[in-house]
Amino acid sequence: MVVQVGLDVSPDFGNVGPTCSVFAGGGGGGLFANNAPGAGAAGPGGGGGPGKYNNGASGGGAGTTNTGGGGAGYTPTGAGGSGIVIVKELNKASGVWNLRSHMAALTAGKCGASTWPINAFSINYLVLAGGGGGGSGRGGGGGAGGYRASGFGPSPLQGSALELYAGSYSITVGGGGAGASGQPVRGTTGNNSVISTITSAGGGGGGSGPPASQPNMSGRDGGSGGGGAGSADIGGPHPGGSGNTPPTDPPQGQDGGTGVSTGTVEGAGGGGGATAAGATGTGSSGGNGGAGAPNTILGPDTSYAGGGGGGGQGPTGSGGAGGGGDAGPGPEGANAGTANTGGGGGGESTGCNPGPQNAGGSGIVVVRGPSAVTFAGTPCAATTLSTHPGGDKIAKFTANATLTIS
Repeated sequence: MVVQVGLDVSPDFGNVGPTCSVFAGGGGGGLFANNAPGAGAAGPGGGGGPGKYNNGASGGGAGTTNTGGGGAGYTPTGAGGSGIVIVKELNKASGVWNLRSHMAALTAGKCGASTWPINAFSINYLVLAGGGGGGSGRGGGGGAGGYRASGFGPSPLQGSALELYAGSYSITVGGGGAGASGQPVRGTTGNNSVISTITSAGGGGGGSGPPASQPNMSGRDGGSGGGGAGSADIGGPHPGGSGNTPPTDPPQGQDGGTGVSTGTVEGAGGGGGATAAGATGTGSSGGNGGAGAPNTILGPDTSYAGGGGGGGQGPTGSGGAGGGGDAGPGPEGANAGTANTGGGGGGESTGCNPGPQNAGGSGIVVVRGPSAVTFAGTPCAATTLSTHPGGDKIAKFTANATLTIS
């Protein structure tokens, strides 16, 4: 019989574990006899007991827990013992924390106050997507780009601040959607803006008039919904698109207004804004765009994410506060949403002069952190860095970029 001896680690680690620093012993071999002499013995280091043929008696013993010992044979065989990891702290220089001190500090951090060094910062943000383009031919106003913020702006719309560690983060700033290229094409949905786990959805495009099918006269869904068209050639009303699509909490936008089109009454709905839905067309007038949200993350009180005004047979809708474009009262066309506000484009009233003049406004991404943080951004042309009088650091991005936090 050969005994499989385990490894003795006591010279390096001292006396540890259940087998006095001897680990990974082999299990004993089995013998086809009921507990008869001659079964293989377990090796030192947690190996299973002697192997046996059970014939009604116990089988091979299991390896000892946390030794890595092998189980013994024969029938039934013994299970192998679980393993173990041993860490030894090397001699340290003066002033260096030992492993026990690190673990104590980390544990305290889970329960309460701690000196454990975690290089993370609480970062407030404003993330606005691109606004939707306005429609054509009694076209609906474009919906505002999705509005998501923390720390600043209307409290019902404030989400939780981001917890960001030192490092680099990709910034995506969504462009505005194109205005309708003509009847019966709807305005294009704006593009998303993103930082870390926060994504704001592009605003929905406005609906367009005939020759069109019912779907093309409805506003598109988005961060805020586009307004429905107001042409009477196809029976109405024509609904605005749904805002807060996809859904977020707090909501990132509101619905577009309904387009009215019965007989000679032709008034398109306004695009939805961050804080108000687009207005329904009334009589032969286009509905106004929904109001956006005021926000002071950059310092000044500035409104963002207003919906575009709806086109009409008579008076046209005005853009919502926060960069929404006014609808155009004839062949001179409509107005685009304001750049870097996420405003929706205004609806074009006649279908004679559609195009880029009623595109949605581009979005913006702003981050603001405590005085201890340092922001950097590339490329420079897309980044504006500043320090608030109170000491907070601010980084504003008007195009795709990389944010570095240290």
